[in-house]
Amino acid sequence: MSTRTKTRTKVPQAPLPEVNFSDDGTTRYLHLGSPWVQGSMRLDKPYALDLEYIQRMMAWLLFFDPARLSSLRAMQLGLGAASLTKFCRKKLLMNTTAIEINPQVVLACRTWFKLPADDAKLQVVLADAIQEITRDHWQRTVDALMVDLYDDDAKAPVANDAPFYENCRALLTDDGVMTVNLFGRSSHFEETLTVLREVFGEACVWCLKPTREGNTIVIATRTPRALTNEQLADVAQAVANHSGLPAKKWLKVIQRPNFP
Repeated sequence: MSTRTKTRTKVPQAPLPEVNFSDDGTTRYLHLGSPWVQGSMRLDKPYALDLEYIQRMMAWLLFFDPARLSSLRAMQLGLGAASLTKFCRKKLLMNTTAIEINPQVVLACRTWFKLPADDAKLQVVLADAIQEITRDHWQRTVDALMVDLYDDDAKAPVANDAPFYENCRALLTDDGVMTVNLFGRSSHFEETLTVLREVFGEACVWCLKPTREGNTIVIATRTPRALTNEQLADVAQAVANHSGLPAKKWLKVIQRPNFP
């Protein structure tokens, strides 16, 4: 979720927030019953990552060898416009799972945002992510977890407490990494940092400076990682070469947070 755009075109309504999309030039935007953007897609490059904050949600790539990605599992909580799910499956060839509570979001993504059908390496689960991630079969199976859970009001994350992040941590493999999008009219940044420090440990938390639109991406690893600036630079170059993402720019904005 990010900034506002123009007039919207409706897809079928549901008891959950109605799903809308709007086209502005070569870009299509997803909305949940409001002008707030829940995701986007370039019509000429449907599997590229368009919004800056969506690109930064992939900053977990800095902690992996790109050559290993096709053997790893990515999970997205909150499908949005399916940008991250499509990128992980189509570009990075990862085992990819997305958990989405709203069936109309899934329908919109499959109809208007080029989300492929499920296959051997792609699974879209229609469920409440907060509950679904507690199921035993997901535990310790996720290498890259991307959390972007907002409702149509866009005030704050739907889940932002210690039990939720403990369940997220339980999903991760020993080398697993989580990224979280923080955005809203009322900032919960310091509150989230405090919770993540309690759950993951101070040595396991990084953040990227806010985008111009106000999205702050926080990174948490299951176990501490000791990476030098030189190592990060080498990995960022490899990530850029492999994925086309601006990973070298992330190094200019990634930092250890000042915990409250």
